[in-house]
Amino acid sequence: MLELGRGALSKMSIQLGDQAQYSFRLNDTLVPVNPLIGKTVRLEYLGAIHCSHCGRKTNKSFSQGYCYPCFKKLPQCDICIMSPEKCHHDFGTCRDPQWGMDFCMTDHVVYLANSSGIKVGITRATQLPTRWLDQGASQALPIMRVATRQQSGMVEDLLRSQVADRTNWRALLKGDAEPIDLIEMRERIFDACAEGLRELQQRYGLQAIQPVADAEVLEIRYPVEAYPTKIVSLDLEKTPVVEGTLRGIKGQYLILDTGVINIRKFTSYQIAASSTA
Repeated sequence: MLELGRGALSKMSIQLGDQAQYSFRLNDTLVPVNPLIGKTVRLEYLGAIHCSHCGRKTNKSFSQGYCYPCFKKLPQCDICIMSPEKCHHDFGTCRDPQWGMDFCMTDHVVYLANSSGIKVGITRATQLPTRWLDQGASQALPIMRVATRQQSGMVEDLLRSQVADRTNWRALLKGDAEPIDLIEMRERIFDACAEGLRELQQRYGLQAIQPVADAEVLEIRYPVEAYPTKIVSLDLEKTPVVEGTLRGIKGQYLILDTGVINIRKFTSYQIAASSTA
């Protein structure tokens, strides 16, 4: 086996192309992963986790890469990150008001995506198409531009009365999703939620919540040679060495002939990555 690199693992870097192009991130080193498809890949957990914010050694990773003190104090670990409608910045209780201004009080996009089926989601405007690639979406369409994260969460909360807001990761890894007419779905959802959207626009202003009428559907292909017939989840905590022939990559998952592993789950873990030459 040839060692490719070692260090603190982060979520894989992904770039758009004819197929999504992946790289491991180990400390500051990028290791291309697409060329490893068809080869044996070995990931070894070296027994240490260092907080991605402060560098402190921690026995457990919280919120994908943080030690417990950082998890409790950092704004990016607060409840409103997962539930934006619970933003409390205006009450003066944000963990870091300036971070909130930079991260949350900025344009967000509400989108439809097809990964394991249609879903609605939100992300900062600057995070497209990264968010879709991380989720393994095969199709994606921005449908609204919203002035703040909290307001985008309110729009998402309204729209999920019509469409799911979760990805079924097992279905994602069992095969390509059936194509969906996302533009038709957008119009159906807008019609069903018209009254609620008008109320939000009246509350926050027309400029704060704007439909995106001219966007085109983005089609994304992933480097997958074969999908598993049975999903077996691999866990570096339970099995410190994960090894197998790499069959494909989708979202933040490696698809091996021995099982699948969510790379993002092990952010900040010290890892040694190896492969056959």
